[in-house]
Amino acid sequence: MPQHTAAPPRPEKETDLNGADSLVATLVESGVEVCFANPGTSEMHFVSALDRIPGIRPVLCLFEGVATGAADGYARMTGKPACTLLHLGPGFANGMANLHNARKGQSPVINVVGDHATYHERYNAPLTSNVTAFAEAISHWVARPRSARAVAADAARAVRAARTAPGQVATLILPADTAWLQAERPAPALPVPVPAPVAQDAIDVAAKALMDGGKTAILLRGSVLHGEGLAAAGRICAKTGATLFCDTFTPRMRSGAGSPVVERLPYRGKDVLARLDGFDRLLLVGAQPPVSFFAYPGQEGWLTPPHCDILTLSQPDEDGNRALADLATAIDAPDHAPTVPLDPPALPADGPLTAEAAMRIVAALLPENAIVADEGITSTLPYANQLSQAAPHDYLALTGGSIGGILPLSTGAAVAAPDRKVVCLEGDGSAMYTLQALWTQAREDLNVVTVLYANRSYAVLNQELKLVRAASKGDKALSLLDLHDPALDWVKLAEGMGVQAVRAETTQAFADALRSALDASGPRLIEAVI
Repeated sequence: MPQHTAAPPRPEKETDLNGADSLVATLVESGVEVCFANPGTSEMHFVSALDRIPGIRPVLCLFEGVATGAADGYARMTGKPACTLLHLGPGFANGMANLHNARKGQSPVINVVGDHATYHERYNAPLTSNVTAFAEAISHWVARPRSARAVAADAARAVRAARTAPGQVATLILPADTAWLQAERPAPALPVPVPAPVAQDAIDVAAKALMDGGKTAILLRGSVLHGEGLAAAGRICAKTGATLFCDTFTPRMRSGAGSPVVERLPYRGKDVLARLDGFDRLLLVGAQPPVSFFAYPGQEGWLTPPHCDILTLSQPDEDGNRALADLATAIDAPDHAPTVPLDPPALPADGPLTAEAAMRIVAALLPENAIVADEGITSTLPYANQLSQAAPHDYLALTGGSIGGILPLSTGAAVAAPDRKVVCLEGDGSAMYTLQALWTQAREDLNVVTVLYANRSYAVLNQELKLVRAASKGDKALSLLDLHDPALDWVKLAEGMGVQAVRAETTQAFADALRSALDASGPRLIEAVI
């Protein structure tokens, strides 16, 4: 290796447009409005371009996992991609867990990952890594332009890839010199492929099955759970007596009063099998057949009963909303169908706070058109049905199982819908993965109310220890699942991030705190000690 190698010469005449400028301008032209960023040295020209090229709102995140999780939440609520800005391979790696959740949630996300200048790679500097391999492990589409003149075209392709149904993760790796060298022009927005139409044969087969008798379960996933197809699904059930289901961890669903009844599948595999046992067929709309979250000794992982036939109305990349409307027409479904009445639960009597009481209070006080983001796991899953007759709302879940996703997800959802209240239901163990999201909420003055369930434990893992037949009462095993000694102080943690917080240990104190937080503007946190 030579001792001294000069960088390639800059153009003698400075251009009005460098690669970073062309990238930002192309993103704006393609409809990207927000960038969740945790930049470093290699991304400084992109950072500078945000001042020169208007149209993108930069949102600083103090950890890359917050940036990627926020982009997921933003995408779920808008249906369009935000951009993340990440620093080389380690920065991308820090964001991969929540990109996994975004991928499983079929969220459109565009990652811009700065990397070393092309001529600097050969030196194997400390931050050198195989960024492309990292990106390919989690992305649907990856590109690495080798010239500043190619950046804009690749950016337009990245947006198109992210917006391809049902939503994809696209990653553009930007070597530093392609950001600062001369570019030609921004690229025009590319046409986005529309979801593929569902074949008429699939509609005919589904219609015949529904009208032939027998009990049908319809499993919905994707935009049909919050789009026009949801009403059509309700009409189909009114005609045929079918039952609507969604996955346990669905990306987004419209819930509460005014919606058709959609039942979430249970979390545990044996409970799913028991619930579906009485059905003769399972009709999939943008969904896959249910499987257990993990394998367990002596338990079935395939969760469709043997006697239950599986039919597919639409694949995830197909237009399920149109297919449901056409199916409703094919079976002559009524124009309207019953919907859930507004009948939230009564507030519980005062006493020590429990997880069930906390959910009843959330359901009772939930404002109309709120967004509920839920990662409470053991504290919320058993009681989530309390929300079914609450005020109309959107419900977001942890799609990929990578914990620590909901604080960032709530942050992105609040950026996407500033006029709506976001209620974040989070466990104390999960929250420690991405508590930096609270700082971004404070800085951006986002309307997020976080209910922090403090059970001082990885409670779900205590259950898993038994289910995988590894039960132990030994101090070493139990110490790895316990969050005492010292106990986390979430009031101090939140206040240290700039978020007002209060602790509640009784039902009355929690109800009072939630009312106050919902009435206020900006982020609030309630540590619910259960």
